[in-house]
Amino acid sequence: MTKILKNRKAALEKVEIGKQYKLSEAASLVKEITTTKFDASVDIDVRLGIDPRKSNQMVRGVVTLPHGTGKEVRVLVLCTPEKEEEAKQAGADHVGLDDYVEKIKNGWTDVDVIITMPSVMGKIGALGRILGPRGLMPNPKSGTVTMDIGKAVKEVKQGKIDFKVDKFGIIHSAIGKVSFEPDKIAENAREFIAIINKLKPGSSKGTYIKSVYLSSTMSPGLRVDTKAFEE
Repeated sequence: MTKILKNRKAALEKVEIGKQYKLSEAASLVKEITTTKFDASVDIDVRLGIDPRKSNQMVRGVVTLPHGTGKEVRVLVLCTPEKEEEAKQAGADHVGLDDYVEKIKNGWTDVDVIITMPSVMGKIGALGRILGPRGLMPNPKSGTVTMDIGKAVKEVKQGKIDFKVDKFGIIHSAIGKVSFEPDKIAENAREFIAIINKLKPGSSKGTYIKSVYLSSTMSPGLRVDTKAFEE
């Protein structure tokens, strides 16, 4: 326990209180202040100047990170037999329909993303109570309900993620691993913010992106100067 506290103290000493870091600085420093023995995730937290209680200010979207997330994504494809081979060729980890629907009803959710097709959503809709709370329910807006199964699987495997603002007006997502080079972390962050900027609600007034923080698993947060993301 003493060693953990010692590492934490050393990490905090490298962080300047109140400083807003340039993105390149934060991307490098987040690697230095991470002391976990495993390859920790690099997370981004974006506070928006919106009211998420209003439906016309909800911010939700998808982004394909240029360097992926560094995480092995387990994909389940629920489809009809004629689409099974397409899904397997694209790299899906699990492919089927009725057998997996039954497994999910019995509590199995050992996947990260579920992709399906419009014609079978009737069967999957009944799984909403199980999949919804886990963020696994397929959704056309996130590209996980589609006839182009192969393309959807490849995009998810290559780093496509979906995100949604929470009730506090914050978007939180993993955008890489501490093993990434700093420039790759920065490029992923820029792409993530660029998509959020494109989704700015027309009804949003005042400052849209209020703050951006970069951190890793168990590391202090680093505030990033929002000017770094201005076009």
